[in-house]
Amino acid sequence: MTAVQLDGSALAERIKDELRDRIVRDGLTPGLGTILVGDDPASHSYVGAKIRDCAEVGIASVHQALPAGTTQAELETVIERFNHDPAVHAYIVQLPLPRRLDEAAALVAVAPAKDADGLHPVNLGRLVMGADGPLPCTPRGIQAMLEHYGVPTEGRHVVVVGRGLTIGRPMALLMALKRPGANAAVTVVHTGVGDLATYTRQADILIAAAGMPGLITADMVKPGAAVVGAGITRDGRRILSDVDPSVGDVAGWVTPRLGGVGPMTRAMLLANTVDAAAGVD
Repeated sequence: MTAVQLDGSALAERIKDELRDRIVRDGLTPGLGTILVGDDPASHSYVGAKIRDCAEVGIASVHQALPAGTTQAELETVIERFNHDPAVHAYIVQLPLPRRLDEAAALVAVAPAKDADGLHPVNLGRLVMGADGPLPCTPRGIQAMLEHYGVPTEGRHVVVVGRGLTIGRPMALLMALKRPGANAAVTVVHTGVGDLATYTRQADILIAAAGMPGLITADMVKPGAAVVGAGITRDGRRILSDVDPSVGDVAGWVTPRLGGVGPMTRAMLLANTVDAAAGVD
């Protein structure tokens, strides 16, 4: 069996085209803000990619770079400025912050309506309730990818490996909701669970978000299942997936090591920003 590739790069380009058309059609002037503290190379690269994405679709970028020695009070002053800046419809505080800064306090200080990542406690609470609000970007992107490539979800068994705040927990909530592209039975497991394969082999849709290279191997996958490698690890300059390449010989659908979930996460950041500019909850 040769798995269908869940090509996130191609779908992300299509979504960006749709956002560009929507911005022009509806006369929107969306602005995405980024706050970056310190000199982490990966964070600088990621923010740079977001700024380029914005330029491609007609979203204004409002960027604030702060030195590594920035205090908590100085960071929260910038956050408050972004909260009240009408040119910034949504924004992110790029993580990780320097260790001496309080990430939780910084994220809570973001105005929920301007939460581009969809990870503010208020917005996660809306997700729990099934209420409208900005959705976490990676789970939203994975759901969009499954829909686009025709992976059935209604009544199917989704197994999420990982319980992190950015992917695992919100992914499980999103897929369990009674809504198009979801309405599934969901099991959440993690690396603290013995014999993961007992659970993963039951999955019609397996989403690996543990951040452990090659964690999911071919013998852990039900033949024909959809397998999404959402967790990544950097090994020097290489990006490694939670999903071993051998899975492609067993799965029905699988994300590639590069160009799978990552481009979709960035596309959903743009979508959340355009939604905010249009006043869509």
